[in-house]
Amino acid sequence: MQQASTCQQRSRELLAKARAELDTDLAKAGEKGWGAAASIVKAVAEERGLFHGNHRALYEIVGWLIDETGDAELGVLFGAAGDLHHNFYENWSNRTVVETGIQAVERFVGRVDILLNSSP
Repeated sequence: MQQASTCQQRSRELLAKARAELDTDLAKAGEKGWGAAASIVKAVAEERGLFHGNHRALYEIVGWLIDETGDAELGVLFGAAGDLHHNFYENWSNRTVVETGIQAVERFVGRVDILLNSSP
């Protein structure tokens, strides 16, 4: 298992790489966006001792965060990350869609980052 701080750092690095890939490879940019969102959720899991070894577990953790915070938009933002992940395989999204998805991931990571730094 990774440490929460390692997952947080990886999330930030992947966001920066996602932005950099926007001009060269939209599929890879989106996949890095997904990776950033998944990594911050894994940080929550690490901090709380939760299993995070598959996609279902990540979505369950996001659901718990929504229940815990009352912030339903977390689900929408994480869903945008899921769309970016899907696009890696289909490569159907244009730059505007991918960039908007990455912006959603940035908001998601920012909100979850705050929760990590203030969790019980």
